[in-house]
Amino acid sequence: MTRHDPAPPLPYRGDIDGLRAIAVLSVVLYHFGAPLAGGFVGVDIFFVISGFLIGGILWREFDRTGRVRLGAFYLRRFKRLAPAFFAMAFVTTLVGAAILLPFEFREYGKSLIAATVWLSNVLFYRDAGYFDAASEEKPLLHTWSLAVEEQFYILLPLTILLLKRSRRLLLWALITAWGLSLAASILATPSHPMAAFYLFPFRAWELLSGVLLAIWGFETRRRWHGYAALSWLGLGLVAVSILFIPAGPQFPGVLAILPVLGTVLLIANGTGPNPVNRLLCHPWAVMIGLLSYSLYLWHWPIYVFGAYLRGGALDPVSAAVLIALSLALAWLSWRFVETPVRRARSLSARRVFVSTGLASAAALMAGAVMFTRDGLPGRFGPEARVHIAASGDFLQDFSRCRIAETAPLDGLEICPIGPDGPPQVLIWGDSHLRALHDGLSLAAAEAQVPGLILWRAGCPPLFGVRKTESAATPSQDLDCTRANLQIRQALSRLDTVETVLLVGRWSYYASGTGIGLDATNEIGVFAVEDMRAGQAQAQVVTTAAGRTIDILSQQFPRVAVLRQPPEIPDYDSRRAARETAHAGLPFAADPITRPDVARDALALRAALADAPWLAAAEAGRITWIDPWPRLCDAEVCSALQDGAGQYFDNNHLTNSAAVRLRDLFAPLFEPVTQRTALDRRP
Repeated sequence: MTRHDPAPPLPYRGDIDGLRAIAVLSVVLYHFGAPLAGGFVGVDIFFVISGFLIGGILWREFDRTGRVRLGAFYLRRFKRLAPAFFAMAFVTTLVGAAILLPFEFREYGKSLIAATVWLSNVLFYRDAGYFDAASEEKPLLHTWSLAVEEQFYILLPLTILLLKRSRRLLLWALITAWGLSLAASILATPSHPMAAFYLFPFRAWELLSGVLLAIWGFETRRRWHGYAALSWLGLGLVAVSILFIPAGPQFPGVLAILPVLGTVLLIANGTGPNPVNRLLCHPWAVMIGLLSYSLYLWHWPIYVFGAYLRGGALDPVSAAVLIALSLALAWLSWRFVETPVRRARSLSARRVFVSTGLASAAALMAGAVMFTRDGLPGRFGPEARVHIAASGDFLQDFSRCRIAETAPLDGLEICPIGPDGPPQVLIWGDSHLRALHDGLSLAAAEAQVPGLILWRAGCPPLFGVRKTESAATPSQDLDCTRANLQIRQALSRLDTVETVLLVGRWSYYASGTGIGLDATNEIGVFAVEDMRAGQAQAQVVTTAAGRTIDILSQQFPRVAVLRQPPEIPDYDSRRAARETAHAGLPFAADPITRPDVARDALALRAALADAPWLAAAEAGRITWIDPWPRLCDAEVCSALQDGAGQYFDNNHLTNSAAVRLRDLFAPLFEPVTQRTALDRRP
């Protein structure tokens, strides 16, 4: 291996601290509501900077010694990252213990464990589901990027050590990994955006861009003066990315190339005497850059807790106050936690590793207590506990659910219920069916009749329609259409099924909008075959309902439909629990939830939802199952029954309610007199 003369120490570069300032301020301002469409790309800028600095350090050591000292490398990493991280985690845990609901505190404990072992990106990827807590409710969500970095810095030194005998092979391995990671990100983003966003293999190319830049600069003895035009181009790419790249399923993919390339150009031309670099080296920019790690750590939990107490919305004054608090805590963390530990020459490696190990063990133990003890519900009084219990009463046992691998339902998620065996009852629906899982499962077990659940969130269990939904991506909308078509084609092969039950949020599909607290949710339902313009959505649903009944009746002896449980417009168990638990706290929002609604207020919306099915029920074509008498009295429908919560939000029932209503479904699991295929024909 060719050895270079010992390289001089890497000089300090104020422009990189200025670039850090751009990165962290874009993230902070974006999170606090500033009109920066792509402010989140600050994380991508950080990835390139990190790769350039850390990769450069590793390569210089490898060039001088032919190896990498793992112990010394991780000692530097621990001294740089661990103190501020554990300080933030400790304070965040204390605040979380004071205000987070048990279900949220339980999930927080899980995220604390994952963040401590640098796996939070994997956790948040796996938890990103239809009923998962919104990102604004996860105080440690921002640690996903730290996890990506640390996973990278586990593999990079090991790769150098593995291929240290061949400098050329090592370089080509890094270049190949860069290309494969970039290609994987571009290919995966359209179909698997959450994986492409959170997981290390799809982000490695961004860090490797910095690493390869550092290697190129070292090997060519660059002084990084570069050209002013390229600095301006880099700044322009970064600015365009921050201002205009849209959040959503199109990112990272191709769009991430813009901030990464802009950052590479700024670093590669960062020491030349031009206006861009003078701006980056301004004392205020450098100071923010020095605070960037602590500011990144502190701003997100401050934002989460502030928005949490305010009910999800921050006005400009509140946002400004919280940004100022973030800056203050960042300075304190940098001045009294980060800097002293990083500069402490007398701090031995043994003390650093032992201290980090003890802090990690304490965090893991605390997280385990929160998780295993269901979020410590005794922290709150009895007034809040009824809503707290409802907010946590929505996790079903889906251990029997799986993706079917054989026809006719291959590729669809299926959930067997009752005893093992060919299904005799098929239940097809949307998220309302998911909410009823435990009640249906218990009814099937008590009747000793096998059943099968097919559910897809926000997807009408109707044939011949397609949908577009504000809460779904275009690919999810398309998956709904494809799944329903596959179910229709599979009916003739489900020859053991005698009864089909349809479960859906019929008012949502007929009206096109939610109600009350979810009134901003919108869905369009369109006929696949009838493309007439101007047809009312309620009529589309009515026509599809009749067609669906016709198709199912030809194949199965009994077709049943569950009347949608009444909506409680202004109720949400989580929000009601917070309002009760946080009453009197500073910064807490005024209560807006109500657990009751007059039946008269629901009459028109319910009539629109029920109309397609009532006509079929009166004609004897379907069995109509009505849960309203169990959830309402003569005048009022309530989310609370006998001191127990019956609703998770304003339209989904809790597990307790589903179990209480299981007797309504018992007749579906009774045998149906078998008829021949000829008898089933209309």
